[in-house]
Amino acid sequence: MKTPEIFDEIRPYETGEMKQAFEEMLNDRQFNRLTKGFLPWLPKAVVHSLLRLAFIGVKTPLDFQKRFMKPVVKHIIRKHTDGLTSNIRKPSGNARYTFVSNHRDIVLDSAFLDVLLVDNGFPTTVEIGIGDNLLIYPWIKRLVRMNKAFIVRRALSMHEMMRSSQLMSQYIHYAVTTKKENIWIAQRQGRAKDSDDRTQDSVLKMLAMGGDLSELNIVPLTISYEYDPCDYLKAKEFQQKRDNPAFKKSKQDDLDNMRTGIFGYKGRVHYHWAATVNDFIGELEAQQLPKGDFFKALAEHIDREIHSHYQLFPCNYIALDLLNGDTAQAGHYTAEDKARFEEYLDGQVAKVDLPDRDEPFLRERMLTMYANPLRNHLQATGSTDSKAARSKDEG
Repeated sequence: MKTPEIFDEIRPYETGEMKQAFEEMLNDRQFNRLTKGFLPWLPKAVVHSLLRLAFIGVKTPLDFQKRFMKPVVKHIIRKHTDGLTSNIRKPSGNARYTFVSNHRDIVLDSAFLDVLLVDNGFPTTVEIGIGDNLLIYPWIKRLVRMNKAFIVRRALSMHEMMRSSQLMSQYIHYAVTTKKENIWIAQRQGRAKDSDDRTQDSVLKMLAMGGDLSELNIVPLTISYEYDPCDYLKAKEFQQKRDNPAFKKSKQDDLDNMRTGIFGYKGRVHYHWAATVNDFIGELEAQQLPKGDFFKALAEHIDREIHSHYQLFPCNYIALDLLNGDTAQAGHYTAEDKARFEEYLDGQVAKVDLPDRDEPFLRERMLTMYANPLRNHLQATGSTDSKAARSKDEG
């Protein structure tokens, strides 16, 4: 199936384009530096021959994911997590879904989901929206388009942003209904650096531009990490912005975040797939709400679904107690858990390479990152008893 030309500037590669894109990536100087770092003892020609051999039979982005990306992601799960779990099960029908999730890692949020879908018998993975601010080298842009990514354009004028949002929405509807692809998209632009995950109305308004929201089968998806390897980088950015309100991250900062997120320790990771929001959309439409109220109510519903299904870990309870200066959550962790987490925090703070490192501020920022999922979970479940709330979540 040939995708309409109107989407050429943003869509992933298609069958017939993969081989050329692969060859162009192999001939990219920056990409060769990267592969040299992984296999320094092998000549470039040998590395290229091995990659070309592995590429035989790869015709589509899904082939590429299964041949190249799935083994890499499985290795990351084995080496850099204490296990990936989920409630995802083999689908009973042929529906495709648009997963709207909280955002923990630039690369791995969708990559872990891909592995879970394939392992649970789904016929395809997800196409993902990725900001062009991250495509700082040509090889990265080629790689993500080979890996089923469509491009989200940033830093546009108001008029350009409207056109870009309209085009992206039309493409998402086309991908789900005609290409029969799943979609993954973050609930907001960028990550919530304090882990206070909130769905932006603007994301839902964008999805509605291209057609009926119900045809997208929107699924709230909760991603829970025990440890965020980028926590100290986020805390560092908080201090940089506090000390200099005009501070902006560099392209190198974005690369450092990507590298740290992929290869840093994450502890246990859990994905929870809630029911689609189609019934709730029907209830809202029956009320004939003004558009602003409709999208606000839908965003709040998605937030409740995401917050109520966090997988909570001892560090979440410890962080809330440390911030509050009490032991209200002590039933959910041991003295050993607390000592281990405080040692972890000290190590992460020590990684912040600022000449005027404000350790109490950095520590407070990191504690807030770990406490906010618990705070939101308790509010979403209407529970003042966090033990009961956790039991409900794990059930």
